[in-house]
Amino acid sequence: MSYFNIDSQKARTYDAIVIGSGISGGWAAKELCEKGLKTLVLERGRDVKHNVDYPTTMKMPWEFEHRERMPLEVVKENPIQSKCYNYKESAAHFFIKDKDQPYVQEKPFDWIRGYQVGGKSLLWARQTQRWSQFDFEGPARDGFAVEWPISYNDIAPWYSHVEKFAGITGNKDGLDSLPDGEFLPPYDLNCVEKYFKESVAKKHKDRHIIISRAAHISQPQQIHLDQGRAQCMSRQMCERGCPFGGYFSSNSSTIPWAAKTGNMTLRPQSVVHSIIYDEKKGKATGVRVIDANTKEMMEFYAKIIFVNAAALNTNLVLLNSTSSRFPNGLGNDSGVLGKYVAFHNYRARISAEYDGHLDTTTVGGRPNGGGYIPRFRNVYKQETDFLRGYAAGFGAHRISYNSREGLGEDLKANLFKREMGGWGVGSHMMGETIPKKSNYVALDKNLKDPFGIPQLKISIDYDDNDDKMVKDYLEQMTEMFTEAGFKNIRTSDSKQAPGLDIHEMGGVRMGKDPKTSVLNKWNQMHAVSNVFVTDGASMTSTSTQNPSLTYMAFTARAVDYAVKQMKAKSL
Repeated sequence: MSYFNIDSQKARTYDAIVIGSGISGGWAAKELCEKGLKTLVLERGRDVKHNVDYPTTMKMPWEFEHRERMPLEVVKENPIQSKCYNYKESAAHFFIKDKDQPYVQEKPFDWIRGYQVGGKSLLWARQTQRWSQFDFEGPARDGFAVEWPISYNDIAPWYSHVEKFAGITGNKDGLDSLPDGEFLPPYDLNCVEKYFKESVAKKHKDRHIIISRAAHISQPQQIHLDQGRAQCMSRQMCERGCPFGGYFSSNSSTIPWAAKTGNMTLRPQSVVHSIIYDEKKGKATGVRVIDANTKEMMEFYAKIIFVNAAALNTNLVLLNSTSSRFPNGLGNDSGVLGKYVAFHNYRARISAEYDGHLDTTTVGGRPNGGGYIPRFRNVYKQETDFLRGYAAGFGAHRISYNSREGLGEDLKANLFKREMGGWGVGSHMMGETIPKKSNYVALDKNLKDPFGIPQLKISIDYDDNDDKMVKDYLEQMTEMFTEAGFKNIRTSDSKQAPGLDIHEMGGVRMGKDPKTSVLNKWNQMHAVSNVFVTDGASMTSTSTQNPSLTYMAFTARAVDYAVKQMKAKSL
């Protein structure tokens, strides 16, 4: 090897490589850089700098050509991404174009993606609930999937670690099914939400309506000011990127914090092809990358690799990382890589009207989305004809309307005169799905994406358990709405394809036994000890909580372990 090649390889060698810069990748970068590791962060999309690349964040509604609605031609060109509720003029630039990464739908699946520095942390719903011990015990109790190799006590201190830094608003509700966290002051339920909370408590001692917990800075602490972030202004335009850093994103928080250490090298426009495995060393030595602009293939090297490409892309990268030692994907001795993928069931909704509290209305808005109903089915014991359970959102708002009659000055006057009606109430379901071998992703043998990488084939669907859960949710919520005196109750099952929940999980699951799992209790590959997976792909089951907070905690915990192992020369 020439000196030039040696120097070139040294220039592309780091202590650690992080694949992805979203929720979990940002946390991996922060934790690794803080601990002194020279870290390369690879992002397949463009760079998005906080408060520099938020082009619509301060725009008024009338400044958008179509008042936030997407042109029909754009919707037709992007039939998948356009199904997401945030796909509008103010935020569409944070979504991919469907043609940029085609995939094979063996069964219908709406794969929502955001390829830029920060990933979907710019677009997420910011709901942050801890798992409880009951959630970790689920698979062991009912025998579906495999047991979690960790318990709540293992992850609890890491929840606290990430909550303090990210900034989580919430109330200490004292529920064993939804542990309290390190909360900033909570937002408040409105009067009808409180009324419903009281009504439910009278009839159902095990059911609770609480204010939702979310990654918004309701009262900045010094750690948030040190990040350059300020109090959330409740603008409710979060998907545009927040100029105040009022909600947590990689862009406003972890990525700048990592950069401040001087230990991070961020490389956007870097599409990861595969991970390099050295059979003599028995370890991964680096990553193959395709430059998104030039299509040039290059290699980068590191002692440890964190794979945080988001659940399905993490599966894709690992499945595409083949060698004579791992012909079916990196670390895939068990044969379960790509299998046992699960998601959240968001199909069911219920709405109604209430004619009480007509002397009260609300002013302004809350960024956290309103109320939350923690899971109450099958928590302590199996009590229904379906496994696991569901959580739910709940909210109430005052209905207002105006007359559109008249012409000229009369019409203008009518439009400006808003009349108050009663209250509208509504809820949506967030159901746990059971990981099954039949729900899988794989590489298509023939089709390639624009970078020559095999397209991902997705075969994921609902089952009878999901249908029973939808039925029970609608029955139980109808009963509670009726008991509260709500009227004109309407229920619906959207039958939407999996994917729009944007909570896909699994395929690279954690477990106790290398024969049935890919990762151990430290999110470390059983078969390749210097590769860690801490995004949604690592999940053994899904529970009902929004998962991002758990990814953050897993990531911080895994980095702490990995660095200690490096210092002990065990990696």
